[in-house]
Amino acid sequence: MSTIFWILWFFIAFISVLVAFTLRKENEDMPRRDILRAVESSGKMGIAERSFLWVFSWLDTRFRVQDYWAMSKDAYYNMHRQMPLSHAEKYKLRIIWYWYPLYCLGGISFIAFIILVLTGTVLGIYYVPGGDGDPSPAYASMQFIMLELPFGYIIRSIHHWATHFMVAAVFLHMCRVYFTGAYRNPRELNWLIGVALMFLVIFFGYSGYLLPWDALAFGAATIGINMSLSSPLVGKQIATLLFGGTSLSGATVTRMYFIHVFILPVIVTTLIIVHMFIVWVQGIAEPH
Repeated sequence: MSTIFWILWFFIAFISVLVAFTLRKENEDMPRRDILRAVESSGKMGIAERSFLWVFSWLDTRFRVQDYWAMSKDAYYNMHRQMPLSHAEKYKLRIIWYWYPLYCLGGISFIAFIILVLTGTVLGIYYVPGGDGDPSPAYASMQFIMLELPFGYIIRSIHHWATHFMVAAVFLHMCRVYFTGAYRNPRELNWLIGVALMFLVIFFGYSGYLLPWDALAFGAATIGINMSLSSPLVGKQIATLLFGGTSLSGATVTRMYFIHVFILPVIVTTLIIVHMFIVWVQGIAEPH
């Protein structure tokens, strides 16, 4: 255990040396024999920083760390690169978030998701899940939000229309990816993640549509549970899992609330992070 501990600390120290040296050096063409002299003569650095830089310069002088790192990087990009050059790499843009929202539409979907999270958090503070009674606690809480809560009508309207906007943006995003050929090798995995996100977003909107538990929500829930029961072999299990039973009841609202607030946000957020990370690594595919 102690050996692993010291190896971990050595790795952290080495990475810190690389970062510190990269940030502190003013001239990339400085000869190696002058690096150590500059570190030793500098009085503006702390003891820890000077020690890290001294170790790195010592290693770099003997093992040419920078040269071999540059050679490995060039070899990877020139010989083993699978991804086409992205816009940022082609024009040497030193920014990460260079994505064009009107071209990708994924950025617009992400902004809509952030708006939904913020407005949904406010609505969740005052919403009471429950479908029993007349009026039900869910319907009564929605009436309070719409009629009595300051700015409640505006917040719920923003949440409502942001849902439609996100569904439309995700659908158009998938169409753009398909018609520009951006789903092809080596981006098949990200395409599958995007397809899963599209269906999850649609179910996200459906589960939220049932939460007011008004006449429209009851009608949508009736359609949903009938579709679930019509599924062969596992229809009853699906209906019980999603709607809390084989018939609509007060448990349906509680079940949909739990799915809408706890399960779907975790899954969708995780997939969005993975999706955006892959896009950042691979770059945005230009039209084929």
